[in-house]
Amino acid sequence: MRGDLQWGTIPGLVRYAAERYGEREAVVDGRTRITYAELGERVERAAAACMAGGVEPGDRVAVWAPNTLDWIVSALGAVTAGAVLVPLNTRFKGAEAAYVLRQSRARLLFVTGTFLGTSYVASLRRATAEGPGDGPLPGLPHLEEVVVLADDAPASFRNWKDFLASGDKVTAADVRARTEAVSPSDPSDIVFTSGTTGRPKGAVITHAQTLRGYDIWSDLAGLREGDRYLIINPFFHTFGYKAGIIACLMRGATMVPQPVFNVDTALANIAAERISVLPGPPTLHQSLLDHPNRDAHDLSALRLVVTGAAVVPLQLVERLRTELHIATVLTAYGLSEATGIVTMCRRGDPAEVIASTSGRAIPDTEVRVEAATGSPGEVLVRGFNVMQGYFEDPVETAKAITDDGWLRTGDVGVLDAEGNLRITDRIKDMFIVGGFNAYPAEIEQLLGLHPDVADVAVIGVPDPRLGEVGRAYAVRRPGSTLTSDDLIAWSRREMANYKVPRDVEFVAELPRNASGKVLKTVLRAQVG
Repeated sequence: MRGDLQWGTIPGLVRYAAERYGEREAVVDGRTRITYAELGERVERAAAACMAGGVEPGDRVAVWAPNTLDWIVSALGAVTAGAVLVPLNTRFKGAEAAYVLRQSRARLLFVTGTFLGTSYVASLRRATAEGPGDGPLPGLPHLEEVVVLADDAPASFRNWKDFLASGDKVTAADVRARTEAVSPSDPSDIVFTSGTTGRPKGAVITHAQTLRGYDIWSDLAGLREGDRYLIINPFFHTFGYKAGIIACLMRGATMVPQPVFNVDTALANIAAERISVLPGPPTLHQSLLDHPNRDAHDLSALRLVVTGAAVVPLQLVERLRTELHIATVLTAYGLSEATGIVTMCRRGDPAEVIASTSGRAIPDTEVRVEAATGSPGEVLVRGFNVMQGYFEDPVETAKAITDDGWLRTGDVGVLDAEGNLRITDRIKDMFIVGGFNAYPAEIEQLLGLHPDVADVAVIGVPDPRLGEVGRAYAVRRPGSTLTSDDLIAWSRREMANYKVPRDVEFVAELPRNASGKVLKTVLRAQVG
């Protein structure tokens, strides 16, 4: 039976997993180990607390935290209570997170304490100190409650334990009634992604789309009961949440979340937990292969790797198969506006197809390129996976989806005669920094806030470690003595690290065409 029909909704999937895989290990988070039955109980308790806190069906609930058991429980608890999940990028600074919270009008926020030396609560407070609201953050009037996923919480916020306890008065029958009222066609999540305007937009995806897409993903990848899955891909991304948490719930695989990619930690986890499944960007797998102490770890349980997000060297595929004896290595392509999944290689595909393409359209969808076979053109997608639209943004939705249902991806690709897709360029000028999508227009908007910057343009340039990084071409305001180091240091305070330009070149003026558009082709031609 098709995934979206079998489970109906994500709450239905959680209940199914608790019943079907009850005593099988569900999550390993540090010293904490819980079964699927225990995970189901925790999710229902979190859902009860959401209901006690006034969360209604369709309300947006945000999670701003790294990969942990608490992320899984809080997110699934909110969705089980009928809410729409809004995941926030853990690399965001306070102002970036506040923008998404404001645009989505999130009613409840789950936030980590300190992560990577940063207090998320403090950064949010600074970014929202002024505003009309009388809730926990004045600049976010729709946000009624902030729950800190820790034992302690500052004044006006609630800690995780107290929040969960608040749901004890909500009965299991009440929770069941709420979950059964959720429809497969209801939105399950809104993933905000930046576009060419630099203004983040929220792609609305339903329960049915998510379930159908990741039932297909699990089938094509060969994920199975008893697999042990190291989830390094961030939960705020569809690769981590849907190809990770949702897929594991479907197949009864054990989730081992890792909050930050560290190659030594990953190697230790793979050996200690007998990890069999390890999706991630090519840089992740390359760093494992090249680690000097790799042979000191038992990696023999690894059997499945799924990668994408960048060009995959043929040598990488061959090394994974020969040096680590990984039976299945696959590549895929997706974007948030298409439920995170568009094309995927199939098991048994030749290594050169896996390395040079992102595979073929997933079942029940269409992919075409606006060019002849073998020639580059914009990639278009049509099928069940295309988003409902951008949240409360009909103008941008109309630009992205044609009248006959084709999603314009903004990516340039080539289709071969067998239907395999190779992404060759990005219409939107996006570049990928260590697996993270960086959007020049958004970075330019942020850099333009600096008082000494009169004009600025950003392009991606090659980097041996991260694949690509940003380079800024800036025009100083008259009389300014702003230096490259000054602007980079300022950027590190104002934006996520992967967005920060690694170098800045000051110019008298930016090259523009007759209509005033910056000629980035000229800037790219200067890159040596």
